[in-house]
Amino acid sequence: MTVPSHPSGSPLRERMIEDMSLRGFTENTRRNYIHCVKAFAAFIERSPDTATAEDLRRFQVHQTESGMRPPGINSLVSALRFFFTVTLDRLDLARRLAVVRQPRKLPLVLSVEEVARLLEAAPGPKYKAALGTAYGAGLRVSEIVALRVTDIDSTRMLIRVEQGKGRKDRHAMLSPQLLHLLRAWWRVGKRRGVMLPSYSRAATQGLTERAIARTLGVSNGVVHGYLRRARLAGLSWPLPEGMDDEGLELLLFPAPKAASQSPRRPVPHWSYVEKELRCQP
Repeated sequence: MTVPSHPSGSPLRERMIEDMSLRGFTENTRRNYIHCVKAFAAFIERSPDTATAEDLRRFQVHQTESGMRPPGINSLVSALRFFFTVTLDRLDLARRLAVVRQPRKLPLVLSVEEVARLLEAAPGPKYKAALGTAYGAGLRVSEIVALRVTDIDSTRMLIRVEQGKGRKDRHAMLSPQLLHLLRAWWRVGKRRGVMLPSYSRAATQGLTERAIARTLGVSNGVVHGYLRRARLAGLSWPLPEGMDDEGLELLLFPAPKAASQSPRRPVPHWSYVEKELRCQP
């Protein structure tokens, strides 16, 4: 089966997106795969469905000579293999793609004292709880920011991780020390929903700032600015009950405070300055 060539952003792209959606690929995976195919098309300077085996060889040589690391090269290989195998049904080209073997090294394991110093250096109970959850329970960043109060089972000393890596639910062990950190943040932050909300990414919805901007038809800077204002106002989702548009606007756009002199910058003695200026020839 051969798919007719199309320019970027055309039915060929839509077909690949449909193929990925049918297989349950996440939004990040779909975006990365499309980016990789676009990079390949830019390299050969024509539609990717007209590629030859020599084009693939030259592309991989170029990636290696440009200093790309093995993980990046293998990500490109995975995307192009999917494109040629599934979307174009060109197994002959998919076989030409070579995976780069990467050396496996032992991870750097921190000692108990080093972890303790790391937690002590965290600026506040929120970040202490986040770092403690990462080290104590082995949760990923995306799983930490999506953690809810109801996921903490202090009776069985377990943390429930919903739809983690691979869209799988699992349980992680909850130590007494980590429970103490989470309770300290719960008392300070008075969390009722998400334990550690992220304002740079709508983690509970799985949306990036770019995706939010694209959905609303605004720029990324506008979305980032509003999320920053929400963080400064102490707002999280869902909004407090009874809050109307006027109340939300007052929190996001508070009235400017009266200008005041900072104690770190003393006010000059203006009369002395004037006297010195007058003495100048």
